[in-house]
Amino acid sequence: MNGTFMANARQFDRPPLTIYLAAPRGFCAGVDRAIQIVELALAKYGAPVYVRHAIVHNRYVVETLKAKGAIFVEELDEIPDTGAPIVFSAHGVPKAVSEAARLRNMFYLDATCPLVSKVHIEAEHQFAEGYEILLVGHAGHPEVIGTTGQLPAGAVHLIETVDDARAFTPKNPDKLAVITQTTLSVDDAKEIVSVLKARFPLMVTPRKDDICYATTNRQDAVKRIAPRCDRMIVVGSPDSSNSRRLVEVAERAGCPYAVLVQRAAEIDWSAFGGIERLGVTAGASAPEVLVDEIIDAFKARFEAKVETVATAEESIAFKLPRELREMPAL
Repeated sequence: MNGTFMANARQFDRPPLTIYLAAPRGFCAGVDRAIQIVELALAKYGAPVYVRHAIVHNRYVVETLKAKGAIFVEELDEIPDTGAPIVFSAHGVPKAVSEAARLRNMFYLDATCPLVSKVHIEAEHQFAEGYEILLVGHAGHPEVIGTTGQLPAGAVHLIETVDDARAFTPKNPDKLAVITQTTLSVDDAKEIVSVLKARFPLMVTPRKDDICYATTNRQDAVKRIAPRCDRMIVVGSPDSSNSRRLVEVAERAGCPYAVLVQRAAEIDWSAFGGIERLGVTAGASAPEVLVDEIIDAFKARFEAKVETVATAEESIAFKLPRELREMPAL
């Protein structure tokens, strides 16, 4: 009886909290495929498997794969002469990287997201047709480096902001084509492309939006729940472009405070006092186990109930490289 009373007392000590859990959230098909490629390569060929750059932008994923025998490097010259497989990350690589791998007779597996590869193909096609290429994206991001590296130096002009779009001077305004990084804010990209289109009406745009379905769906889900929330947590890495965009989208959509958190241990609890409604989502490279960890941390401090708010269903899956297709699923 006394134990029951104490349990009830603890329950009343905890303030009530509604957690709105965004859906879709977390892993997209491209991230899931990239991680599978590393895991299946380890299963088929044994350790080590080398991975150029973080396979996806998430420390937990990288550390988990390291523990299984993956070795992460930034450049090919860090890899000794070996028959071990090398995996290129989901963000894509410049052509010079795959060419360097071929010159060294390296066995490589390309984990580039097929939707990023689609942008590469668009860039090459438009360039071959004589178009000057504009890439809307963020300088220094691996995807931008990879996309720019599909074409000769100077062939791609990076447009990061509306001001860049207004200031750009083309060689020929009638021969422009635009592509975008796949993980941008949908609204920001739309604004930038609109400015460009107004200035250059004949500019060629992609037949299908370059921003990937997963980025769009996760942003739409955040827009749905953000106005209801006192606070919002985006589970993801600071290196993850799509995760950082979710924080921006949440604040623009009406949430007074949104923050990017990698693990529950990073939560600044002083920012969550007195709240009644919390939104939780995850970037496309964040595994669900980290979302569960965050929710459990709040349940330990609040009398929390979780409501899933779904705005779309995702069933997309991408084919694995030919060398791994006969492997049983892990």
